[in-house]
Amino acid sequence: MTVSRDPAPRTGPEQMPEGAAPGPVGDPAEVLAELGRSWKWILGSAVATLVPGILVLVWPEETLHVLAVLIGLYLLVIGAFRFVATFGRDDHGERLPGLLLAVLYVLAGVLCLRNPLQTIAALSLIVGIVWLVSGILTLYTAIAAKDLPHRGFVIGAAVIGIVAGIVVLALPTESARALTRLLGLWLVLIGLAEVALAFAWRAALRRSGIAGPQGPDGTA
Repeated sequence: MTVSRDPAPRTGPEQMPEGAAPGPVGDPAEVLAELGRSWKWILGSAVATLVPGILVLVWPEETLHVLAVLIGLYLLVIGAFRFVATFGRDDHGERLPGLLLAVLYVLAGVLCLRNPLQTIAALSLIVGIVWLVSGILTLYTAIAAKDLPHRGFVIGAAVIGIVAGIVVLALPTESARALTRLLGLWLVLIGLAEVALAFAWRAALRRSGIAGPQGPDGTA
């Protein structure tokens, strides 16, 4: 789940307090931080989850090889989204769960692509563990962050991820077709939850803009 903590945009002349000096132009960390706080970035993560989910549901006859490649690419792309999203958090101590999650997604994606002819059980295990750990870390972030807007949306998305991981790990899948339907269904549900979170985040950003520009210390 791509979650940023501060809903207030930090860069641009209209957001800087009078007399403040602009930060270094082109600073990669600042660019990533601004990108990670954008609601469009969360929406992009949602689309990256929805697309493979829809694909595997529309084409349930795909082979296990194709399914493993689709899931592997999905995990790699979402890992990149998670990595950038960690820079949107002001507290460096809160970035650790996000970085761990990004690494987990990338490693899982590499495992799926490295051996796409693996068994159904192995693919289920990889995806189930990723969703379970992702949901737990997202739930921890939602509870620990003191000023997280729309906390309920984040918690709801985290719970969906946890349930998805448990279901995939607990229910045996006897065929590639059954696994395809199961993973596709959960990908669509998780993607829809992230879409709702993205638009909720956009609403928070708009309200923050109406309240007036903020300085680096959070004061108007």
